[in-house]
Amino acid sequence: MTRDPGLEAQLAEDFGHPGSLSGRAMFGGWCFLLNGNMLGAARAGRAMFRVGRAAEADALTLPGTQPMSQGGRARPGFLWLSGPLLSDDGIRRRLAAMALAHVSTLPPKDA
Repeated sequence: MTRDPGLEAQLAEDFGHPGSLSGRAMFGGWCFLLNGNMLGAARAGRAMFRVGRAAEADALTLPGTQPMSQGGRARPGFLWLSGPLLSDDGIRRRLAAMALAHVSTLPPKDA
């Protein structure tokens, strides 16, 4: 996978600028962190959002979303947005808000 600077900039805007938002290259893309916890990620052609288990079913009703799996194992609470709907500002922002709501409840991680 390759990085997509345009998508990275869109996601950074969607997540806003909380003081504890950071990012780093990870898994072939750019990972956004809130208080050291994974919030979302951008890769060429898709974005990942950590919405949490409680919001996952609601998030998966949005077009263009699908559950995340890694190495053949389901990753509950994480999902992908891909395809043409990746350009839909409303969908991305709704998923970003869900991710922020979930991840802001997690205890901070040490750097």
